[in-house]
Amino acid sequence: MGLIYFILCAYGMTQILVYGSIFNNIRPSKQSYKGLGELFHCPMCMGFWVGAFLWSINGFTELFNFEYKFINLLLLGSLSSGSSYVLNMIFGDNGVKHEFICRDEERKMASTTSKTLLQG
Repeated sequence: MGLIYFILCAYGMTQILVYGSIFNNIRPSKQSYKGLGELFHCPMCMGFWVGAFLWSINGFTELFNFEYKFINLLLLGSLSSGSSYVLNMIFGDNGVKHEFICRDEERKMASTTSKTLLQG
């Protein structure tokens, strides 16, 4: 159960840091700070560091408990990164994200693509 709490905490914290309007004034833009700006706009990148942060404070909570070992830092950071990214791709502001392509649009896309491939 502790692993589920960890994933949900990591996802929530990542969402707040990447998309929360409360951080709009202090979040660096992508253009101004190339590395740091990209970190604050990428749920996968920020997710890793959120996981590392949660690992570092896990001794102060009863929700999850992991040993303070370097390998746990890497594994939990990776778990946080991956799960934050996947959950971000599944859920959006309007609920579950989904794409609907009707058959006519598929045919149009296929015919457009095939013409481009033959011409080019």
